Amino acid sequence: MTTHRGFARSNELQTRLHDLVPGGAHTYARGADQYPESMAPILVRGKGAHVWDADGNRYVEYGMGLRAVTLGHGYAPVLTAVSEAVADGVSFSRPTELELLAAQDFLSLVPGADMVKFAKNGSDATTAAVRLARAVTGRSAIAVCDQPFFSVDDWFIGTTEMAGGIPAVDTVKFPYNDLDALDATLADGSVAAVFLEAATAMAEPLPGYLEGVRALCDRYGALLVFDEMITGFRWSAGGAQAVYGVTPDLSCWGKAMGNGFPISALAGKREYMERGGLRTDQERVFLLSTTHGPETSALAALRAVVNAYRTEDPVGRMEQAGSALADGVNTIAADLGIADFLQVRGRPSCLIFRTADAEGVSSQAFRTLLLQELLVRGVLGQSFVTSAAHDPDAIATTVAACAQAAEIYRRAIERGTVEGLLRGRPVAPALRRTAAPRQIEASTPR
Repeated sequence: MTTHRGFARSNELQTRLHDLVPGGAHTYARGADQYPESMAPILVRGKGAHVWDADGNRYVEYGMGLRAVTLGHGYAPVLTAVSEAVADGVSFSRPTELELLAAQDFLSLVPGADMVKFAKNGSDATTAAVRLARAVTGRSAIAVCDQPFFSVDDWFIGTTEMAGGIPAVDTVKFPYNDLDALDATLADGSVAAVFLEAATAMAEPLPGYLEGVRALCDRYGALLVFDEMITGFRWSAGGAQAVYGVTPDLSCWGKAMGNGFPISALAGKREYMERGGLRTDQERVFLLSTTHGPETSALAALRAVVNAYRTEDPVGRMEQAGSALADGVNTIAADLGIADFLQVRGRPSCLIFRTADAEGVSSQAFRTLLLQELLVRGVLGQSFVTSAAHDPDAIATTVAACAQAAEIYRRAIERGTVEGLLRGRPVAPALRRTAAPRQIEASTPR
């Protein structure tokens, strides 16, 4: 296994980033507080399933691009399509033929969707769905499933621990796989839309659940919105709705649809989507109107991604890699007698690791210890979410690193503490009210 060169250059760059960028990163999930202290690599390039940091260290990366890269870094057909498109111009004052072709390609994958609007990030799409649902129903409340994330905008962030600067929001939460709870949430007739991920890494819908959600939305007159940010192009090319056979009124897409290039989409039934267009007799909705939504690089990337999913089997490769990885790591944990404390779990294409302390309670400190030991052995990731580029060699490298890391993890379990093994403060939740417990001292900007 290659010797790790340390994090000196990365730490220097991270300090400078903190001086210029609040939080030191442009996404909270990418923040240094999500990694072991003083061990957050600053990346300089990637290829396939690997990335390199500013210190010259090479890693097998997981959860690539926050799960946006399913075909691998530098996937040649996407790069070729993008290069050819931008050579003819990037942004224009009128629609391009590429917008029509990209819309056709995308809608060919999505069952039940008649129209699509492209944008640049997932929150654009989900917030447009909120506006549209409110306009269609004449109601203001939004019901969101008790799942991690739906938008950076007020209607959702106002429900989280990081709600500073946000006035009261008309958003309520309901538990997953509980139709009675959703029924009670919708009963007063105030809800405009029901938002949920049809499935997650750790939660499959119970038999009849999604069909029941569809029926409840119809009964109470709320629009059903599926968040396909993660499930789209990972559960299948057509998302979770294609897997489970339940069609929402609207669906919101992003992440893997551009293999890392910035593109998102709101797709839905014509009767609703037309409210944002010119063929409606009703009051118009300001649905989505973005300068960069139709720029050519991301649309060309989308078309190349769609073609890859038509002609190859990226989902199958992700699932095969994930199954091999989960089997390998869970076998190691079982052999060491720590299977109750260290587990790889979830859908094969969307794996997480559970890290428990000596009492069997999920622990940020023990999670940090695992991340630390994997980093110095050339594995980077907050999860084990695979891509189609994770070949057998990448999986074997990861399993070998996990074998060594698990030995140290067992030592911590036997001691009942990570003290003396952890090099810094544990990671902390990305969305939290204060900078503590990973607050850093201010420095004088350069």
